[in-house]
Amino acid sequence: MTILRDTEFLARVNTYFNHFCRAKAIEKMQEPHPFLPNLDEEIIERMLKQVGAESVSELFSDIPSEFALKRRLSVPLGAPEATVRREVAAKLAKNVTGPEALCFLGGGVAPHYIPAAVESIMSRQEFYTSYTPYQPEISQGMLQVLFEYQSLMCDLLGMEACNSSMYDWASSAAEAARLVARVRPGRHEFLVADTVGPQRLDVIRTYVEPMGLKLKPVAFDKKTGEVDTASLDANLGEKVAGMYFENPNFFGVIESAASELTDRVHRAGGLAVVGVDPMSLSVLGNPGSYGADVVVGDGQPLGIPMNFGGPHVGIFAVRDMSLARNMPGRLIGKTTSRDGSETAYCMVLQTREQHIRREAATSNICTNQALLALASTAYLALLGKNGFGKLGETILASSHYAAQMLSELDGAKAPLFEGAFFKEFVVGYKNAKAKDVYDGLARFGIMAGYPLTERFPGIGEAGGYCVTEVHSADDISRLADGLREVL
Repeated sequence: MTILRDTEFLARVNTYFNHFCRAKAIEKMQEPHPFLPNLDEEIIERMLKQVGAESVSELFSDIPSEFALKRRLSVPLGAPEATVRREVAAKLAKNVTGPEALCFLGGGVAPHYIPAAVESIMSRQEFYTSYTPYQPEISQGMLQVLFEYQSLMCDLLGMEACNSSMYDWASSAAEAARLVARVRPGRHEFLVADTVGPQRLDVIRTYVEPMGLKLKPVAFDKKTGEVDTASLDANLGEKVAGMYFENPNFFGVIESAASELTDRVHRAGGLAVVGVDPMSLSVLGNPGSYGADVVVGDGQPLGIPMNFGGPHVGIFAVRDMSLARNMPGRLIGKTTSRDGSETAYCMVLQTREQHIRREAATSNICTNQALLALASTAYLALLGKNGFGKLGETILASSHYAAQMLSELDGAKAPLFEGAFFKEFVVGYKNAKAKDVYDGLARFGIMAGYPLTERFPGIGEAGGYCVTEVHSADDISRLADGLREVL
């Protein structure tokens, strides 16, 4: 008997194994799937006969033919679970993610420290397994959490009413534009500062275009990075329903004239919508103090992981109850039993859901991020006012220290804009492409310098950087060393 070398033996076993699995996969594919009855030809024929169609493709005849694939999908045959897991794990290992990689990316999602107590509270089964409270009488715990979330957000934002959360910042901003159009009927223009997040702008456009609301851009000062008031004045008029700007904006620049912006919009008869990073309110005045009518944002900095970009929790609040009935989402209230002996929480306003108001609904949002709203609630309660303020001071100091370190590098201008900034700042490159810098830093295991040139061509070659409380002095030095190498 010939004894095969280990490698030859394994190769033969592998070949046999693959042929065996392939044969079994083909055999299984020829059988109707027990959980997918629409794969059974006999059932398909019965379904088509019932609806009066000749073929499955006829059911999709309203889709233009140019969008049809006109061939079968190239789906490989099934493979054993163990094989699939190994292949997927190998592909995922190629990703560069935090915290394994040093992350200095921002733009709406940033690395922040999450106290262990937050995850412990979230994982309690009465919270972790519950869904959004469609049956409030059996969801008192979750309703109380959402009530506390609304209360904390109103205090933080300087607003009178806050809904019990949205999907994310982008959907909140888009819904805010729709709200403004509803309460300012006859006005069909909405101003958007050029300094808002590009992805958020894309979502706003998707939401408002079907309702005939025209978006008009407001330019920014290339020197300061703030909204250009002259551009705002040139665009204001009787057709303008309102304006959306972010503070700090996408560049991290603080709008020093925020109250002046809202005043000008109000004098023109419009409403002011402001997008905020809630973490910035640890050191900055709240939007209510400078006249915001609607405030939106994302609770991600408040105890929520980056989650590869989502899901997160969208913040949506209004200055007074006159706007609340046009607010998307739901509002949780607090009451007592008839004799006043027991506290009860209830859903007092559901203005958005199809099952409640059908075509009269203010929004098509069908759920909310209740568990993540709980995370933000626990986070804020754990830190308290003093802890939250100290955290903001730490972020402010760290981000300015990083900008100072990067400003000493040849070929870099940090920060690019002269306006004051919080947490995020832009670095301009004199002799390098933003995309090359971004890719070069990635090779050093550093995620930083998000390329801004494509969406903001007027600022030249530049990248966005974000520094938070998780970044040590050594981390910042490593960033500076990496940037020095790639410039």
